[in-house]
Amino acid sequence: MAVTRAMTGMVAGMALAFAGFFGGFGAFLLVAALGALGGAAGHWFDAGGRVQDLRDGWERGRR
Repeated sequence: MAVTRAMTGMVAGMALAFAGFFGGFGAFLLVAALGALGGAAGHWFDAGGRVQDLRDGWERGRR
């Protein structure tokens, strides 16, 4: 069974609901922020991003 975007969204929504119910609003925000960060990283890797690109960008920014 392939994982669709709808299924991923449903799982993310359920995780946010559990975090909000059991952990309060702070846990809800933490799960939402980490979920968004993970989604952005997954999208970047799917688009052909590499870890070396991050390191190169970090080195250029430090100069």
